[in-house]
Amino acid sequence: MSNAAILKIGEKEISLPIIEGTADEKAVNIGALRKETGFISYDDGFGNTGSCQSDITFIDGDKGILRYRGIPIEQLAEQSSFLETAYLIIYGDLPTAAQYQDFSNRIRNNAMIDERMHLIFEGYPSDAHPMAMLSAMMNSLGCYDPHLATNNRAQDLANFDEAAAFAISKVRTVAAASYRMSRGLPINYPKRQLRYAENFLHMMFSYPYDDYEPIPEVVNALNLMLLLHADHEQNCSTSTVRMVGSGGANLFASISSGITALWGPLHGGANMAVIEMLEEIHADGDDGSRFIEDAKSGKSGKRLMGFGHRVYKNFDPRAKIIGAACDDLLNKLGISDPCLDIARKLEQEALADEYFVERKLYPNVDFYSGIMMRAIGIPVNMFTVMFAIGRMPGWLANWKEVASNPKTRISRPRQIYQGHVLRDYVPVEERG
Repeated sequence: MSNAAILKIGEKEISLPIIEGTADEKAVNIGALRKETGFISYDDGFGNTGSCQSDITFIDGDKGILRYRGIPIEQLAEQSSFLETAYLIIYGDLPTAAQYQDFSNRIRNNAMIDERMHLIFEGYPSDAHPMAMLSAMMNSLGCYDPHLATNNRAQDLANFDEAAAFAISKVRTVAAASYRMSRGLPINYPKRQLRYAENFLHMMFSYPYDDYEPIPEVVNALNLMLLLHADHEQNCSTSTVRMVGSGGANLFASISSGITALWGPLHGGANMAVIEMLEEIHADGDDGSRFIEDAKSGKSGKRLMGFGHRVYKNFDPRAKIIGAACDDLLNKLGISDPCLDIARKLEQEALADEYFVERKLYPNVDFYSGIMMRAIGIPVNMFTVMFAIGRMPGWLANWKEVASNPKTRISRPRQIYQGHVLRDYVPVEERG
């Protein structure tokens, strides 16, 4: 294969270098396009645009492949833990026993948030959305430990290990506190002796006599869900983190922007939409059959939420893993929920219906994660917060990749202007 692509515009012909990834991905480097021709490329939604070269996560949407640092998601889900996978994503390799112990201790020792932050929580109205609080409070962490958020790349990188542990540990503390405040409950302090997922469940649900005992199956399910969401290449929120970081912003400002981007219903809010859809079907007295027919008609405005994916055109490998784990959890907990019965009905019908199969509308990870969180007892308005906790390692790794690269340029997309070309100013008295 030639190492260059030839582009002809009118009578002008230019040669554009071809970049090949280690997994045989190929891209045309158009960096010289505007300089050589005066043209820019146009790609609405960036579906065909590579914004960076990265070592972190590989996805092949046609084959249903997801790998963190080269390791298949199936192997990590079966054999690893969220924290071990977080280390892999952030630092590039699986940790040794000593490295993992040090990493775990740093996270264990940094779960507390500054007492003054409790006063900020108290200032929020009781109906404030947890994602708004999470974004603001994670950005505020840099105010209480300013040496970790200097906006000086060299200094921020020098303190990265400490800042990363702060972020991964404190995000669950802040998340749990936002939940407690929204319920009018006192904030629970973390317990150093508890592991990552157990500690989060304790901070969420212990009240009033510290009597919450996390069920092992629930802990394992939460651990798996966080692991499956730990990174997913250049999605909306991760690209936002990289873009903000490209301007030299510190780690906490950058991940706060990622949380805000994740909040959108087309991104992190998709699992909320699944539960809302199931509740709507149940309220209509439907078992899912009518809803599927309405969705197929295209006239009702109803959509089968949690099916299909922007990247995966075969199946979402995370969905296979979490789908089996979800069934296992529900069976072990003995949960009977009409919405969960409807979910199973939708899954079976859609997987067997030629309409959905032809369009490659397979269940994605959001379909099952919403059901799993509902079974655990996490309220719908906390679903996207859970996604943010899981995605933290990916955001940290991507920020580090940007900040560590001396060739990083500040992100500055172009546009195709479609407005008025030139108009004269008209004084107010003449405007009618």
